[in-house]
Amino acid sequence: MMGDAASIARAVAGGELRASEVLEQTLQRIAERDPALNAFTALTVARARDKARRIDALRAEGAPLPPLAGVPYAVKNLFDVAGLTTLAGSRLLASQPPAAADAVLVQRMEQAGAVLVGTLNMDEFAYGFTTENSHVGPTRNPHAPTHSAGGSSGGSAAAVAAGLVPLSLGSDTNGSIRVPASLCGIFGLKPSFGALPRGGSYPFVYSLDHVGPFARSVEDLACCHAALLGRARPVELDGEPPRVAMLGGYFEQHAGAQARRAAQEAARALGARDQVEFGAAAAARAAAFVITACEGSQLHLDHLREQYEQMEPLSRDRLAAGAMLPAAAYIRAQRVRGVAREQARRLFERFDLLVAPATPVCAQPLGSESFELDGRRLPTRANMGLLTQPISCIGLPVVAAPVRGPVGELPLGVQLIAAPGREAVALRAARLLERAGLSVVRATEDMA
Repeated sequence: MMGDAASIARAVAGGELRASEVLEQTLQRIAERDPALNAFTALTVARARDKARRIDALRAEGAPLPPLAGVPYAVKNLFDVAGLTTLAGSRLLASQPPAAADAVLVQRMEQAGAVLVGTLNMDEFAYGFTTENSHVGPTRNPHAPTHSAGGSSGGSAAAVAAGLVPLSLGSDTNGSIRVPASLCGIFGLKPSFGALPRGGSYPFVYSLDHVGPFARSVEDLACCHAALLGRARPVELDGEPPRVAMLGGYFEQHAGAQARRAAQEAARALGARDQVEFGAAAAARAAAFVITACEGSQLHLDHLREQYEQMEPLSRDRLAAGAMLPAAAYIRAQRVRGVAREQARRLFERFDLLVAPATPVCAQPLGSESFELDGRRLPTRANMGLLTQPISCIGLPVVAAPVRGPVGELPLGVQLIAAPGREAVALRAARLLERAGLSVVRATEDMA
């Protein structure tokens, strides 16, 4: 398959490639590589071929093509796709009727000319950071097939990292775009809370859920983001360097050596001269835990009562525990969230961009119960989001960008964090890292 989305769109628009050719190459690549990866849970072959044929017909007529015409993409299987049952990673939903219509963001990708090829693996009900799905099996990291791809959007990240599709969509409640982007060595965007519509996506935590894209380049990420906003053109990626600071304190204490080094290198490359602390980070993470447990458990009370044994064993106990939390804890967590949001606002009076590690460590072997962090053993499934939860709790836009490390190291990324509504700042910073050669997406062509 041709590499990036922007190149595919240009080649299709220019008549150098037919959308049908791109699609068949994509389907062949998925057939060859996905059995070892387990990123896809369903393929939409007939739909994709029909869409590709219609794009080729428009091109033959000389009609103008939309911006992503002919670009293959796939979506986390919590997005509604007309004609498919929306699984949200769970066999509990398999008996539900197929979706009658596409999710809003799928509709927008269709309007932009992108070609949907399938749905992608995830942690059940988006509650997890490893995509070790007990129902359909784990998604494997393209860089190390014995290791986790991260989660809960692990299938979305792995499919892009392995070159199966140039774009994918995922969701991020506590880090579910940024964690797998970091562990798979690609770009991911968690927009500002509420910036993209969630209609037609299966919820997890209404007051924390975000939806967003994955890509192998900043240009592709910006193009996909524009399509999701319903805009014809992406943001301008060139601009004045932002005022940058590196987040220390909590974000330094809860990062391993590789993660600290990545953040330092990224901050240096972006011209950061200051290190600041987000003092409410630990409290914001605790608030996110409480809000997640309370809202997630309420959403699944019937499942817990009636189908507990059929639920994902890696997450059902946490949902059950959340059902027993008092309302007072939830109210207090929301108050803490407000305090943290105000602290962040004050930081953005001085700086345009904050840099922090995206994950405390790189991808861990599948089945790992814990990982070591500076001499401590921490549970893997709860703590891969140590550094992302405080940020999603207050809804800030973040680009997760890979940072090149020494040969032999598994990938790891950083968070480029901007003020609400300032996604363009984070995208431009990622572009600066990319042009400096620091944010390089690694090839995974040697995966069996």
